[in-house]
Amino acid sequence: MKDTTNYDAEKIQVLEGLEAVRKRPGMYIGSTDLYGLHHLVYEIVDNSIDEAMVGYCGEIKVTIEEDSTVTVEDDGRGIPVGLHKKYGKSALELVMTKLHSGGKFDSKVYKVSGGLHGVGLSVVNALSEFVEVSVSKDGNIHYQKYERGLPVTELKVIGDTAEHGTTIRFKPDSTIFDEINFDFSIIATRMRELAFLNKGLRINIEDLRSGEEQSYRYEGGIIEFVQYLNRNRKPLHEQPIYICGEKDGISAEISLQWTDGYSESIHTFANNINTIEGGTHLIGFRSSLTRTLNDYAKKNKMMKDNSASLSGEDVREGLTAIISVKLPDPQFEGQTKTKLGNRIVRTVVETLLNEKFSEFLEENPKIAQICLGKAVLALQAREAARKARELTRRKGLLDGSSLPGKLADCSEKDPSKCEVFLVEGDSAGGSAKQARDRTFQAILPLRGKILNVEKARLDKMLKNAEIRTLITAFGTGIGEEFDISKARYHRVIILCDADVDGSHIRTLLLTFLYRHMRPMIEAGYVYIGQPPLYKVKKGKKEDYAYSDREKDEKVKEIGSGADIQRYKGLGEMNPDQLRETTMDPNTRILRKITIEDAIWADELFSILMGNAVEPRREFIQEHAKEVEVLDV
Repeated sequence: MKDTTNYDAEKIQVLEGLEAVRKRPGMYIGSTDLYGLHHLVYEIVDNSIDEAMVGYCGEIKVTIEEDSTVTVEDDGRGIPVGLHKKYGKSALELVMTKLHSGGKFDSKVYKVSGGLHGVGLSVVNALSEFVEVSVSKDGNIHYQKYERGLPVTELKVIGDTAEHGTTIRFKPDSTIFDEINFDFSIIATRMRELAFLNKGLRINIEDLRSGEEQSYRYEGGIIEFVQYLNRNRKPLHEQPIYICGEKDGISAEISLQWTDGYSESIHTFANNINTIEGGTHLIGFRSSLTRTLNDYAKKNKMMKDNSASLSGEDVREGLTAIISVKLPDPQFEGQTKTKLGNRIVRTVVETLLNEKFSEFLEENPKIAQICLGKAVLALQAREAARKARELTRRKGLLDGSSLPGKLADCSEKDPSKCEVFLVEGDSAGGSAKQARDRTFQAILPLRGKILNVEKARLDKMLKNAEIRTLITAFGTGIGEEFDISKARYHRVIILCDADVDGSHIRTLLLTFLYRHMRPMIEAGYVYIGQPPLYKVKKGKKEDYAYSDREKDEKVKEIGSGADIQRYKGLGEMNPDQLRETTMDPNTRILRKITIEDAIWADELFSILMGNAVEPRREFIQEHAKEVEVLDV
């Protein structure tokens, strides 16, 4: 339903200036790496999304140009261009040059909004080499250009039009960002997510460098989002459950569907922002879901009176869910400001889910039976896992005071200074033990491939010797007992050969960590070690290369007659080489594993490690060209 309130110059409010943005960009966009670079695009798109949420925008187009320039167009009302009496400048110039200026602070203009809450366009402007703004409004096309945050032209009318909307073209400042090369897939993933969260909105993205383009529009909104996430899984009921409602000015949409898998896949959003750290909406969802299913089970005699209640872990096994809330004044907290803190949201979500989900279960007894049957099996498996834990603990197999014999531990006791290398095979493990600094580096050789946890419950996992070894070495425990404060190492480094087997082992380990020790990834404790692929040598001069491209560059530097050695495995390197290239903190290359895009990670593990064969084949065919080195 459209908000009919006028959106004009006087609705623009200014809170403070722009001075600090260029000096401390990380405070405003998180970082100046690829994450921060792409955040510029999202900030502009978020303004268009705000127009869509109040019913004025139906289409957004994002274009990546060959020179790292990006254009974002929408068919919204257009940024106000009238003169603001208080400041003596156009509303457009205020929005572009003053931090905390915009219509988002007036609840009559935008009841809810995303982005950085009014700082978006001004921050993009401050961090760009140039920004060009065209506003189609009231029959005219208005234009103004800015460079590094400052206007370089007056606001002027450059033509007539019957259209309405805003077009912003910008080029990031290469003196601010580490690199300014946009990644089509990263932007496309976020645009698809926004299209799911705003049903009926069309978002187009085109990359003029490669010719790639995508168009997203979902009339089913988050129902289609859940179906998309479950396309590589086997749902237990055909249609996702959908619940929506509004209370105290807060609207909530929830869609959920159970699958035959063992992992939960729950993603939460507040005003279209992916709240990867959860928050009050997630707490409300979890508590209400558990209580509602337990109440229904008891009421319908689906569980014995003396049996244990279903836990949250039981009812969420195999569940895929999207929770999207929209509220006037979101308060974010947490390390990355992606954890919703408004307490009232918990009550709204709890009440809504309890009422509507209870009604659904009563009206759909077959689906209720399927979902509860799955949860009861999970309860039984949890009890079996508890007994398995107790048994293995009595044998000293999960007790941190009795470390695995194959672990070569370090002498340092402060976890923040310690790191453990998970090394593939005994041969490489032997070299790594000789190459390490015993003070702070521990080595854990892994024999063969660990269990694929995507296809196993916890009770089965605990029967696997390699899994038990990992749990014991990390010291955190697992399942209900997991406690990240007990982690024995704050750097867990996966070190595998650069071949097919090594890639598979690395994926198995990452799947285990993502599904069962995700807080370790979120805390930044998990890394991939990158051993070199080649040694390039001529006479006494030698260097290492980590890709084919780098190898070719090194050969050019050294000149003709260079001797090239290809490393097929870690075991081929002597301890000195392994230390220099892969283990010495001063010279090694580590890649930190993050969960910036948890949805993509979730989807990827389901494709690569799940039961469905066809999606895996399609994924491999689609990405085969991206593989630089493949040893078979």
